[in-house]
Amino acid sequence: MDNKRIYSCDDHIDLWHLPPDLWTARMATGLHAQIPHVIAKKTGDAWMAGERFLGPSRMARPEYSAISRAGIEDDGLRASTPHLRLADMDLDGIWASVIYGPSLLGLQIPDPELKADCLRTYNDWGADFNANAPERLCVLPVLPTHDPAAAVSELERIAKLGHRGAIFYNFETSVADPRWEPLWQACAASGLPLSFHIGGGTSLLQPKPGSWQLAAWAAIAPLQLDEPLMAMLFSGALERNPGMTLVLAEAGIGWVPYALERMDGAFGKHTPLAADYRLREKPSDLFRRQVLVTFEEEPQGPRVIPLIGEDNVMWASDYPHPDSTFPHSRQAIIEAFEGLDDRIRDKATSETCQRLYKF
Repeated sequence: MDNKRIYSCDDHIDLWHLPPDLWTARMATGLHAQIPHVIAKKTGDAWMAGERFLGPSRMARPEYSAISRAGIEDDGLRASTPHLRLADMDLDGIWASVIYGPSLLGLQIPDPELKADCLRTYNDWGADFNANAPERLCVLPVLPTHDPAAAVSELERIAKLGHRGAIFYNFETSVADPRWEPLWQACAASGLPLSFHIGGGTSLLQPKPGSWQLAAWAAIAPLQLDEPLMAMLFSGALERNPGMTLVLAEAGIGWVPYALERMDGAFGKHTPLAADYRLREKPSDLFRRQVLVTFEEEPQGPRVIPLIGEDNVMWASDYPHPDSTFPHSRQAIIEAFEGLDDRIRDKATSETCQRLYKF
């Protein structure tokens, strides 16, 4: 693998890593109290929007950071400092990184129009960040979820900025709602892959730091993408738009073969009775044509990848999250793909991501 360029298809810039002036430096002064801004508290710097606490700023605690765990000095902003992030990628043997942000749970801003403006600002910042090394950095922009027309407009705008894909916070709305059809059509027309990332969908468990619930939530969070996947397949969203590509980010792969079997079984038994939309193609065929799933370390990987499809999986390091393979990603890859042909490993760690995001 020494001469292979490795592409990590799901890394992060979390809110707590972002420059404290990201929004205030780019948006009108009169909005500063309502948009994300950082204030000093006794417990540490905090992101606020109006009276709403969004999360910590400059957090670099070892238990929540692969950077600090590796013994690398971090003022909390290392992951959003381009030359330092590139240095970490070099240390880890990673050539290019597809980056998700700014929050797994979405920006908690109640005003939907203001939130959309904040996302546009983040997307502009992301384009500037990527410009530091466009062949290596790929911060994905985020689309608004309050209005299909606004989402389509932003998708068209970020495509002109040179972004390679987009994130849609699927847990903020119902992707089964027919009103989202214009967005699926726009994704197909643009050729930009659309990502659903883990971060919501649970009702009983919450990501509560310092509680047993955090571990339980982290264990079950990937499975919450099952409903959005089923909705996109059985509603015909993907079938009607064959040019659309859907990425299930940080979903893991262990559950996918079971889901494919269940979908095909339900398709045979229930689709003929559907009065609203009657799927024509098998869900597993649509999946293999239009859906990709990302994963990190999974002991069952060598066994399940052939069941899913070698063209439908992409590896990720998840930098700088605590469960990241950083700074030993190449060794982790060797272990994750043990027993599989090098062809399959090279597709999942390089070729598929490179082709999908047009590096």
